Formats: sequence, structure tokens, C-alpha cells
Amino acid sequence: MKYDFDLQIDRRNTNSLKWDVAEYELPMWVADMDFQTAPEVLSAIKKRVEHGIFGYSIVSEEWNQAIMSWWRERHNFQIQKEWLIFCTGVVPAISSTVRKLTTVGENILIQTPVYNIFFNSIINNGRHVLESPLSYDGEVYHIDFKELEAKLAEPQTTMMILCNPHNPIGKIWDRETLERIGELCWKHHVLVISDEIHCDLTVPEHDYIPFASVSEKCKENSITCIAPTKAFNIAGLQTAAVIIPNETLRHKVNRALNTDEVAEPNAFAIEATVAAFREGEAWLDELREYIQENKKYVNDFLKKELPELKSVPLEATYLLWIDCSNILENATELSKILRETTGLYLSAGNQYGGNGGQFLRMNIACPREVLKDGLKRLKRGISYILSK
Repeated sequence: MKYDFDLQIDRRNTNSLKWDVAEYELPMWVADMDFQTAPEVLSAIKKRVEHGIFGYSIVSEEWNQAIMSWWRERHNFQIQKEWLIFCTGVVPAISSTVRKLTTVGENILIQTPVYNIFFNSIINNGRHVLESPLSYDGEVYHIDFKELEAKLAEPQTTMMILCNPHNPIGKIWDRETLERIGELCWKHHVLVISDEIHCDLTVPEHDYIPFASVSEKCKENSITCIAPTKAFNIAGLQTAAVIIPNETLRHKVNRALNTDEVAEPNAFAIEATVAAFREGEAWLDELREYIQENKKYVNDFLKKELPELKSVPLEATYLLWIDCSNILENATELSKILRETTGLYLSAGNQYGGNGGQFLRMNIACPREVLKDGLKRLKRGISYILSK
């Protein structure tokens, strides 16, 4: 490999949310990789730093072109320049859109288990969370379309937040599934926000399908949130984009983002995004290969050392969704025991809704030796529980 993903970098005492833990603890929870970003991105940031003046920034034409080119060449989606709006993050975009395009007390549908912050964006704004649980057959997840339509058809349901690819189950929705969702939402006048932040972290040789690219109805009835932050590990730079083909929706969201003051870039957001999408492809492809090897290592380890656990097949993201129902039904209790006895810090699945209570979420985007340490701790913690 050209890039060194085995390099271990000490992140303690750097004001890192992930690593602000006790000295003996190993955090493998929040979706934050333990790899330096692409050298090409670092170079762009260093160049900006060396300029030495950090005044107000604008969204450049290079930003538009970099995103348009990346989605055209990498995801076969033709984005028009006027569809794009800068935002400081996917979550701010979702929250602003919820406030602007729905009314207090209305239902916003989410397919659980799903990214826990969706709950915050809904509840904190006085809207009602309407869960449409994904069906789990013991191996993989599916959508119960009959149940989904029944909830979309409720008069108070006005918005659906789609996770594409889906976090935490790591599933890439296929074209047929996305089209069915789009048809149902169009039929029942439900607006779709599609969170596609993990789209560039698919397994090698496998792409995702942008929701807005599937059909005319999907395009005209959707707001898509994207960012380089997950794929290139630059979440702290607060840079994202919103894609809105429908002119009326775009005007409303633009006003929402500006009203909430989340539509202006910091001094590094634009340069980092342009560098990532123009020069970071080779790095990203090697990263995906490395994560795939990490996934294989974990699955082999579980099969040999911890057969009581099983991981849901991971098609996208670097977040393993581990079924622990053979050990404990309550993931919150399990994660607490693991942390107290071994220092291993994983995300409890309860916070993601649905059947998340039987799962742990494990971030495997780290150097292989760190991963091995985490798995040894996991085995030690499970052995402790089974001995009780």
C-alpha cells in the first residue's frame, strides 16, 4: 500500500471527543477514524494555515465542481451546480430542515435501528418520532413495506429521514428498494431527507445509489445531505453539502440554513473538501481495502474465539453491528460491564431504537494492532460475563 494505515497516532490530550477517556480505556465507539486524513487534504490545510490570515470565507466555484465531478464519476449521478448548498454539517442541515419544513407535533418517520442523533433532531424540535422498525431475520435486515406504508399513510406523517447507506446496520439499499420508498413517500406526500454521509465507505468494488438519482419522484421529493467528513476523517472541520433538485424546496432549505447561521464555511472547510474530492481517491480506495481486511479479521476472530457473537454483514461504513443476544439481551448493561472490566468502550445498541438493545456497535477504523487489542478485551469481557 502507498499509504500507511498501520501507523498508530496518540490522540490523547488533543481535546478528542473519542479519546477523552481514562488512560487504560480503549474507545471504539463514536464514528471517528483513528487514521490521519489523506496527505492531499493535509497538504491543502497546511497551505491554508501558512497563509496566516483566517478571515471570512466564501464557497468557491472549485467546491461546486469538485462535488459535481466526484458524484458524476464515482456514483454516476449528475448533480447540477444550482442544486448545491453549503452547510456546516449533515446534522445541522437535518435539524434546520425539520424546523423549516414540518410543524410541531407532526410525525417524522425513521427506520430503526438508526443513527441516534436523528432522534435528537426530531424530539428537540417538538416533532414526534415515528419508528418503522426494520425486520431482522437473525442474519440481515429487511424493510417491511406493508408496515412502512401504513405509517407513511398516517395524516400526521410529513417527513421521512432515510439513512443511505444505513447506520448502524451497514446496509446499502438497492435501487428497487429506494424506488419503492420513493413511490410510497410521493403517494402519501411525505418529504424525504436522505442522509448519505457514509456513501463513500462502501466495501471495495461496491457502490451505493444516491436516492435522488433513482427516479423523477425521488429527485423532486428529496433533500440529500452529503459530506467528505466520514470518508476522509475531517468531521472537526465542519463541512457538508445539501443537494436539492426541487427549486421550491431548495429555496426553503436555503432560508432555513441561513436563518440558523449554518451556511457559512470556516477557513478550512472549502479547501479540505476540494482536496478530498479532487485528489483523495487513491487514498480512499486503499482505506476501504484496509477496513475490509479489518472486517475480515474481526469476523474470523468472532468465529474462532467468540462464536456466541455474530456480526451483521457489513456492506458500508466501518461500524460493525454485533448481535450479542446470546450473551445479554440488554446492550447497555453489556457495554457497561465491558468498559468496567476491560476498558473497552463500545456503543450500546439501545440508543438506536428498534431491536438495537441486543447489539453493540464497534468502530473498526483503526490500525490493526489497535483492533487486535480491542478484540482481546472483548473476549476477556465476554469470558467474565459467561463465568458469572
